[in-house]
Amino acid sequence: MRASRILPAVLVFLASSPLAVLAQEHGAEGAAEPSLFDINTGLSVWTLIVFAGLLFLLGRYAWGPILTAVDAREKGIQNALDEAAARQAEAEKLLDEHRRQLADARRQAGEILAEGRVAGDRLRKEIEEKARSEAQGILERARQDIERERDAAIEALRKASVDLALAAASRLMHEHLDEAKDRQLVERFLDEMAEDRGAPA
Repeated sequence: MRASRILPAVLVFLASSPLAVLAQEHGAEGAAEPSLFDINTGLSVWTLIVFAGLLFLLGRYAWGPILTAVDAREKGIQNALDEAAARQAEAEKLLDEHRRQLADARRQAGEILAEGRVAGDRLRKEIEEKARSEAQGILERARQDIERERDAAIEALRKASVDLALAAASRLMHEHLDEAKDRQLVERFLDEMAEDRGAPA
């Protein structure tokens, strides 16, 4: 802060000293016009002194802070560039990870769909097989029920035929026969008739 106040004052003093010397020399010489090629020793000395002082002051108070600020600015820019490069590398890494996870998710979704199709086909086949076996069981039970009903109907028809034959024979003979013996006789007759029907011609 102090150097920034002293530096302008010194520069003004150094710059005004050669001008004052030049003005005095021109006043002493009178009205003679200075030539472009005239060498003024005092002015040259003061110019060198001002230049050396200016270099000293700039080297002492200006160039150091300027170079420090430039270095700090350069380091800040380099740090920003390094940070940007690191962030870009991290972003690319995250993007690659995201792409990998997306591909993995798509692969898993395909596998789940394929497993669902396989499970659906297997379940459909199991349901069809179960329905087929249940239908076969129902048909088998129905066939057995029909056979039982047919056998029961045949047995009932046979008994009715025996009773009818006994009643007819009793009426024809006008006498009451022994029912057990007559039943055996008729059943034997019917069995013989059934055997005759079943025998090949």
